[in-house]
Amino acid sequence: MATMHCASCAKSFQPHPQTPNQTYCSTQLCQSARRRQWQRDKLQTDSDYRANQASAQRAWMDRNPDIWREYRKAHPEYADRNRAAQLQRNAKARSRKIAKMDVSVLLPHLPSGMYHLTLVADESIAKMDVWTVQITVHTHQNASYRVIAKR
Repeated sequence: MATMHCASCAKSFQPHPQTPNQTYCSTQLCQSARRRQWQRDKLQTDSDYRANQASAQRAWMDRNPDIWREYRKAHPEYADRNRAAQLQRNAKARSRKIAKMDVSVLLPHLPSGMYHLTLVADESIAKMDVWTVQITVHTHQNASYRVIAKR
């Protein structure tokens, strides 16, 4: 049987005869990586699996409501480190502009015409895949307007 290279550690290995398409070696670390990759793929492609996982997590949290409170109490250095990091995240977030879902409001005074969209290069936070753009109105003061209609 041909020698294969592990998809995780890249070391050579002999695949098991029962598994000719084996891509991961038999070490525990590589098998764990294989299972993690399988779960990532399954979560992205299978909505039933994703819903079952979410339901199981909610059920576990319902059975263990004080898990984080107890962990922080048992690990005060974790709580202090997290508190300091949160203060930094809050300060950084306050300095950014945040675009939220459904923030666009139709402006009655915005004239129809040609607009120029420019990428805004600051560190803004956009939620729900929002595009942040700068709109510049291009107008011509001395332009003569013509009515064009189909006949």
